[in-house]
Amino acid sequence: MADKVESFSEIEDKFFSYIQDIVYCTMITVDKKARPRARVLLPIWEVVDGKPIGWLAAYKTPVKVAHLANNPHTTYSYWNPRQNAVFIDSVSTWAEDPETRRYAWDLYRKGSPAGVGYNPLNFWRGGPDDPKYHVLRIDPWRVQVLRGSDLSSRIWTDESRR
Repeated sequence: MADKVESFSEIEDKFFSYIQDIVYCTMITVDKKARPRARVLLPIWEVVDGKPIGWLAAYKTPVKVAHLANNPHTTYSYWNPRQNAVFIDSVSTWAEDPETRRYAWDLYRKGSPAGVGYNPLNFWRGGPDDPKYHVLRIDPWRVQVLRGSDLSSRIWTDESRR
């Protein structure tokens, strides 16, 4: 049975601990026929005004663009063999402005607040102005943290983002 929490701060430590341990997640989008599509990616996370916000450096592939244009609701799922998991239901939107693109770039280089990141120059040689570098902003409206040892689950929801 899942316990609901009032504030993201009640699950924040486990959220970041599991993400640091697992690192990669599965991003799920849906197409116009409501069929899911999954891909493995590495978003970075921070907490702003008490709420989680994610950033995903990504290529703007035709599939991702079409799916998000039709339905920006996404799920990000982290899992490890110990059965620890994080599930993030969210709205993902393209961040087009140069300031946000540079901000996300810097978070990736620094390792983000969660300590997860990489050198984006490995993928986008032109830096944050590389025309193939794009950023998704991830605004969660529901986060579930599941501990595998006893299958205890805690859920935070942001009703203002639902």
